[in-house]
Amino acid sequence: MVLTSANGVSDEQVAAALAGQATEAPRRLSEKAVEARMRGAPQPVVLAGVDVNFVPAENRAKKLLVADMDSTIIPVECIDELADFAGVKAQIAEITEIAMRGELGFEESLEARVALLKGLGEGALARAYEERISLNPGARDMVQAMNARGAYTALVSGGFTYFTEKVAADAGFQHHRANTLNMADGVLDGTVGKPILGRAAKLEAMDDLCAARGLARADVIAVGDGANDLAMIEAAGLGVAYHAKPALKAKADAVLDHSDLTALLALQGI
Repeated sequence: MVLTSANGVSDEQVAAALAGQATEAPRRLSEKAVEARMRGAPQPVVLAGVDVNFVPAENRAKKLLVADMDSTIIPVECIDELADFAGVKAQIAEITEIAMRGELGFEESLEARVALLKGLGEGALARAYEERISLNPGARDMVQAMNARGAYTALVSGGFTYFTEKVAADAGFQHHRANTLNMADGVLDGTVGKPILGRAAKLEAMDDLCAARGLARADVIAVGDGANDLAMIEAAGLGVAYHAKPALKAKADAVLDHSDLTALLALQGI
């Protein structure tokens, strides 16, 4: 059992979670995380403001992190911010939401959204990054802690390389992969490079990273928030839904609604 919360986990909350459970003595990992090994079958626990997850004790510390970017490592959807600069935010946000719920194919939705950005200059991309994009709480600490332990860290996004390159450098990811916005004479031409990195391609990217480093899917912790992350979340040894859409929560091994990204360390016993 792993208890995490961005606001901290109190001793009283730990006692409430363990009541009636057969566990070993709890171990405090930080002010925001506590774990306890179960001796029997776990019973469901609901604590207000605290995420309660049950993860296997075997192979907890993973060797590869694969993370989505938009609304996971950063708090926004980059394409929605670009849409604001282009004056089409409402139209694009509607398509984005439908796609994140899994009601529209990602590839088709991305092409439709990028088409609406045609004519937007490169300067708008720079402004969007400088003015709208920051790391979510705990992102840098989580990535750098995994790097320090010898894990490989990769940002795999259905967004755009213009942003993943910068976010990866800021957070400390060792690798990034995303889609390419096609430009002509310094402005977007309304198309995206092929093949489009969507749900299936994210899983393929994860498998490529595993193969390159001699790892199995069981060695991966993957984190995301939307339907586009579903395949890699299901396949990873530990799939984490971070402040996620219901479709992803239903399939994930762990769900984080109240925690920051350092909770990914706690789930691994770190």
